[in-house]
Amino acid sequence: MDTVTIHNKTFRVELQSERIQNRVREMAREITRDFSGKEPVFVCVLNGAFLFAADIFRNISLDCQIAFIRVASYSGTQSTGTIQNLIGITESIKGRPVIILEDIVDTGDTAVYLMKELSKQEPSEIKFASLLLKPSALKHDFRPDYTGFEVPNDFLVGYGLDFDGLGRNLKDIYKLAVS
Repeated sequence: MDTVTIHNKTFRVELQSERIQNRVREMAREITRDFSGKEPVFVCVLNGAFLFAADIFRNISLDCQIAFIRVASYSGTQSTGTIQNLIGITESIKGRPVIILEDIVDTGDTAVYLMKELSKQEPSEIKFASLLLKPSALKHDFRPDYTGFEVPNDFLVGYGLDFDGLGRNLKDIYKLAVS
């Protein structure tokens, strides 16, 4: 589908599924190479990163574990600027290498918050992998260690990204069409 309508807003394809899957496999190879001989803990940021995390995890060739954390910073199509830690990590990451898996870094607020909070648990190292990065929206001096795609500061849905709860199940990533 070239366009979809969600909550009476029209979205157009920005990234097709095949391109997303190819880049996710490349990222998994990079992570596998960089963490060779280690047993990392992947921390998936719910809800948006669940598809990205599943695809990365299936393509990793390491002994590893996965854990989940849930934070929220969006309402509708806008970032609220406030991070709400809804569900914390329960697994011990002390002394372990950690790779945070996030769907998108835009302002960087959530990324900086997660790096700070997880550092308190004394992992041996923390790396950050994001499927998408919006460089023009960054408010912090932060760049993920692994980035799938740099995208403009458009509102996106699909492949885990939602608009008020809908659109996560779309296999492609769509951007809000300008009316």
